Amino acid sequence: MAETTAPVRWPPTPADPAPDAAAPMPEMKTAMLRGLRGACPACGQGRLFAGFLAVSDSCSHCAAPLGRVRADDAPPYFVIFAVGHVVVPGMLWLEKAYAPDLWVHAAIWLPMTLAMTLALIRPVKGATIGLMLKLGFGRDPGHP
Repeated sequence: MAETTAPVRWPPTPADPAPDAAAPMPEMKTAMLRGLRGACPACGQGRLFAGFLAVSDSCSHCAAPLGRVRADDAPPYFVIFAVGHVVVPGMLWLEKAYAPDLWVHAAIWLPMTLAMTLALIRPVKGATIGLMLKLGFGRDPGHP
């Protein structure tokens, strides 16, 4: 079944002061992929993040209310789930196959866990915000 693209009403931008200006919200997959890249999930042009994990208040291109979308604890849970499914089996395999000293495990798995976590947290948060924006979590309560 094809997903419909319904117009979403954002606050007006300075370039387009019309109060009923509507921007089409893309399909869920597109919104999540744009967020994964760190771009605005609505238009794909503006920046999603103002810092490493700080979300911009609104898109500089389409005025999507990015700051209203609160991803909170979901991205860390998703990252813990993904990293744990790589690190834990690797640790168990290494222990079973070679039985190395504890310092070898620490030298391998601690940096790997840290690197994977830092590499995944921002894209996962962006994709989560894209999903939540598509589901309507960033809309004004007064708008349909």
